[in-house]
Amino acid sequence: MAGHSKWANIKHRKGAQDAKRAKIFTRIIKELTIAARDGGGDVDTNPALRLSVANAKGANMPKETMERAIRKGLGGEGVNLVPVTYEGYGPNGVAIVVEGTTDNQNRTVANVRSIFNKYNGSLGTNGSLSFIFDQKGVFVVVKDALAGKDMEEVEMEMIDGGAEDVEVMDEVIQVTTSFEDFGAMQKKLEEIGIEAQSAEIQRIPNNTVTLNVDQSKQILNMIEKFEEDDDISTVYHNLELTDELMAALSE
Repeated sequence: MAGHSKWANIKHRKGAQDAKRAKIFTRIIKELTIAARDGGGDVDTNPALRLSVANAKGANMPKETMERAIRKGLGGEGVNLVPVTYEGYGPNGVAIVVEGTTDNQNRTVANVRSIFNKYNGSLGTNGSLSFIFDQKGVFVVVKDALAGKDMEEVEMEMIDGGAEDVEVMDEVIQVTTSFEDFGAMQKKLEEIGIEAQSAEIQRIPNNTVTLNVDQSKQILNMIEKFEEDDDISTVYHNLELTDELMAALSE
């Protein structure tokens, strides 16, 4: 599997990630708290909060949990939380970008550097991988949300809203936009009455690295270690997930 088809490059084990419900909730709670802290508690005037609430709903987060996270932000809690990004290389030249939120940057960078070193990788400087990854808006819409709508008309509306790609899968539709058109697509979906299950800015690799199964598993183990850190929310990479690798992982 190449590119960002079906989240292959950024969510290599969607089922496994979905099972980490508490981890997902922790990430979204931080997003809600920061959004409310920085922009207020009104979703109509705070786009960041509106996006975080939409993602919380997509993850089936209880309303009480969402409201509690927003109240924390409005009450001044989470004042020390800051978003962080780290870039580097794993073994065999695989590019890796690690994103998260932390209240202690020294702790987080030490943990990230330790994982890079453990797997014979190297932590680089921010911006060093900008030529490998493009930032894209990625919207996931459950097909049920389109009940009663004409799919061709919906696709035309999405293209009008800035969609670069509309990929129809078994149960969902994935819409990709440029970074600049992310907000326009949010508005377009609202206009046509479609609520996205998730809406994120993701880093999509414009080239991939193909390794053998054993080498690839080493990279995936490294990524898993990053994901186990409570401060880390997302890990992007440009490892090619070949059919051979996916077959080996399913054994």
